[in-house]
Amino acid sequence: DTAAAAAAFFQPVTVGGWTQLVAIVVVGILGGLGTAALLTDMDAPLGRAVGNGLEVREALEVLEGGGPPDVVEVTLALAEEMLMLAGIDADPAAALADGRAMDRWRRMIRAQGGDPEATLPVAPIVEGVRAQGAGVVEHIDAMAVGLTAWRLGAGRAQRGHPVSPGAGVILRAVPGEAVAEGQVLAELHADDEDHLE
Repeated sequence: DTAAAAAAFFQPVTVGGWTQLVAIVVVGILGGLGTAALLTDMDAPLGRAVGNGLEVREALEVLEGGGPPDVVEVTLALAEEMLMLAGIDADPAAALADGRAMDRWRRMIRAQGGDPEATLPVAPIVEGVRAQGAGVVEHIDAMAVGLTAWRLGAGRAQRGHPVSPGAGVILRAVPGEAVAEGQVLAELHADDEDHLE
């Protein structure tokens, strides 16, 4: 999965008339590997969570058969591609709905010596960003949300800096949703007040 938009970490670059994305797929195929790529939109954040632990929690919601529709859509598209490349006839949507996907995840975590029931990190400070007026959310600047999560501690300024696993942003309203004045649009999660400044 490669995201494309102003907020995307990977910006497609033309290499001799081919984008890097196509070049990666071609290299995989020439190497004898079944390879495919999906180009996904990053004009708005995928899902509602931005930040390590927050995104893991959201991914677990998908494995439990819930989660934001856009995350489910991309998850199913990726799963369908992988199954097709592996020559496996299976329905990933059914695996999410009936709990098999979550069961498989738990087995994978245990096989690596982990505890699938471990408590996910939670930032001790949560501050809401409220709507200044009523209306409809038209756009969310994915780059601004990503930078905000980074400043809250979800990313490093340089190698060796600590990352807060519970820090980040949860969007409580997304494009197309109506909001009331004073309604929480986003939650900022941080380990301390300094990161909220």
